[in-house]
Parts: sequence; structure tokens; C-alpha cells
Amino acid sequence: MLKIAVLVSGSGSNLQSIIDACESGSINAAVKIVVSDRKEAFGLERAKRKGIRAEFLDSKSFSSREEHEKACAALIDSEGCGLICLAGYMRLVTGWFVRKYPGKIMNIHPALLPSFPGAHAHRDVLAYGAKVSGCTVHFVDEEMDSGPIIIQTSVRVFEGDTEETLGKRVLEQEHKAYPEAIKLFSEGRLEILGRKVIVR
Repeated sequence: MLKIAVLVSGSGSNLQSIIDACESGSINAAVKIVVSDRKEAFGLERAKRKGIRAEFLDSKSFSSREEHEKACAALIDSEGCGLICLAGYMRLVTGWFVRKYPGKIMNIHPALLPSFPGAHAHRDVLAYGAKVSGCTVHFVDEEMDSGPIIIQTSVRVFEGDTEETLGKRVLEQEHKAYPEAIKLFSEGRLEILGRKVIVR
């Protein structure tokens, strides 16, 4: 069984979708630990309610980003996790962290990468006048929102959409796409070849 660590900064709705998929048996995996850089992150509460180890790591308590990540890695390794899922984790991970876990860190982004990277995807999509948006599950590399793409799901952008209405439709797709990507990983069906992820 695949052991998963999830890093969160906020409400943890994608974390919940991962937990639910594991509990239903649709993924042969279990979330073993949830780590957050924000003490008030509701994702920690979601973990506690399910009896999952929940840890807050205050970045201000460490001398550097790398030291913070070393502490995070120690927690992840103590649970023997084979996959790390960033789920609304608002910190950029360092090259040190990526190199420690090559091909074992996933992220989900609320737009169709490589278009509209960054923290304000829905705002950027609407400002640009794009007719289609969606979500992207990708492996994490040393650049922001640039790693090899595993799954993308699209939604239409409607006239009159706001960040909230578009975000709600995209989030519904995120809750399907992230567990599906994890399922493929858990079955050993993903192979990274340069920029491409091949699904076997």
C-alpha cells in the first residue's frame, strides 16, 4: 500500500478528496501524515478527524527555507511515505526538496498549465478572456508550476463568471483529477520521459 504525505496551507478540500478515495478503496493507498505551514489551516483539522497524524511546522522557527524543509522531510520519512502531494500548499519548495524526492512530489494547479501559473490563476484566466480553463496535476520540478503534466481536465469559462464561480467548477474537477493521478502512480503506471509523463 502506498503511503502518502500531504502538505497543505488552507482548507484542505483536495486533501479530503484524497482521503475519501483512499478510504473507499479506489486507491490502494493511505494518507499517513498531513503537514502545514499554517497553524490555523483547516486541513490539519480534517486530518485529525480521520485519525491521521497532523503536524504544524512554523517556517519562522527555522533559519532558512531549506532547514524548514529538512524538518518537513524528517516527518515525511518517519512515516515511510512514497508520495508527497502538495494540496493548496502556498510555499515554493526548494531544489533540495525536489532532488530528495525525484518523481515523488505531485501538485495540483487550478488552470491548464503552462498557461496561467502562479497564485491568481482564476483572476488571470478571466482577465485574459480565455474561453476554457481547468486544472493540472503535475510532478514538481525546481521551477514554479512547470513540472511534467500527469492529468489535465477542462471546464468552460462563461460570460459573467467571477473568480468564485469559475473556481468552484474547477475545484470540482480537481477533486476528481488528483485522486486519479495518485491512483495511476500507486499502480506504477506513470513514467517520466523528459517533459512528458507516459501513462502505461
